[in-house]
Amino acid sequence: MSEQRRLPWWAGRVAALLGIVLVAFTLRQAVAAISPILADIRVDVPISNIGVGLLGTLPPILLAVSGFITPRVARGVGLDGGIVLALLLMTLGHLVRAFAPDFATLLVGSVVALAGTGVGNVLLPPIVRRYFPDRIALLTAVYVGIVGVSTAVPAALAAPVAERIGWRFSLGVWAATSVVALVPWLVLLARERRRRRADDLTLAPPAPARITRLWRSRAVRSITVVFSTSTICTYAAFAWLPVILGDVAGSTPTEAGVLLAVTGLVSTPIALIGPLLVARLRNVGWLIAAGVASFVLGYLGLLLAPATLTLLWVLLIGAGSILFPVSLVLINDRTRTHGGTVALSGFAQGVAYALGALGPLIVGLLHDVSDGWTLPLLFLLAVALVAIVPAFTLARPTFVEDELAPPVLRECTGRA
Repeated sequence: MSEQRRLPWWAGRVAALLGIVLVAFTLRQAVAAISPILADIRVDVPISNIGVGLLGTLPPILLAVSGFITPRVARGVGLDGGIVLALLLMTLGHLVRAFAPDFATLLVGSVVALAGTGVGNVLLPPIVRRYFPDRIALLTAVYVGIVGVSTAVPAALAAPVAERIGWRFSLGVWAATSVVALVPWLVLLARERRRRRADDLTLAPPAPARITRLWRSRAVRSITVVFSTSTICTYAAFAWLPVILGDVAGSTPTEAGVLLAVTGLVSTPIALIGPLLVARLRNVGWLIAAGVASFVLGYLGLLLAPATLTLLWVLLIGAGSILFPVSLVLINDRTRTHGGTVALSGFAQGVAYALGALGPLIVGLLHDVSDGWTLPLLFLLAVALVAIVPAFTLARPTFVEDELAPPVLRECTGRA
């Protein structure tokens, strides 16, 4: 990406900065706010165990689907309009869940809220590129860190709020944050329409029949693999790490829960540091290799000496999450145009979250087949090792638009 002249934060971008921060704070509320209070919800709304499982698998599925359809949204309503739509969907979804009289309504509300989350996920990287082309790494670090806060705060407050006021208020209160986040984006949207800027109207996604053409880019394939590795390992850890630690390391449920929280604590500073390192390192492959090595060493530790240095193995698995912020920066760093950024963001996130949804299922299946954790851990180790290939292919700065032939590029980005 070409060098951009650094401008002051306040150089006509205060609303955009505030908008990015507020949107980032909404992006995990729909995921994190419901599981801590499921027991309270089930008192009033009958939910079977299958229903609980369905609610748990919805996030990666909806994030994946949103990854593929959001570029079309950007083409139709622009980047700012897409963010407004995402926030409206999240607001509506939170409220529908709060007033749900039955499981079907609760499910619909979750689908709507998570669809908004998915749209916001895909559009934030190109939004950062549009408003802060001179500070992409720093803004990515900021919003990834706030997304982490967006996961922790609802999870921590959901149960206490439900205990004092009720589970409906605990679910619905997050609609207020989405409404607040709407304000700067409505200002930006009005400003955009006044200026009649046509650049965002040309942003188009890879249509479903053309996604394989976008895949012809080595940079696209490499970034998608890195993103997918991070997603699979992260979702597998959320779903199974406490159980694994209890079985192979002898951890109590409380200890296993604390160790899972440690992975989240480690990922927060890494999310802040990772994007800044991408901007400073000439060879980003070393950073990807470091993330792969962290995952591999963590899984090997759980395989070979699980009860000896359990905390170290968990810390290493948490450190592997550096692949996530690195992927987000590379989405901007390896594209030249807004259209390329939207197309790459949608494609990489769509594939990654689809595979992320399968990760916990495969781990559970391998555990049932082998009646142990050796095979599942070897599977996760193999997934991590796959990302070593992009460490080499992304070592040199290549751009998606340069790798695709002009006719293909026009089809993928919608440019004439």
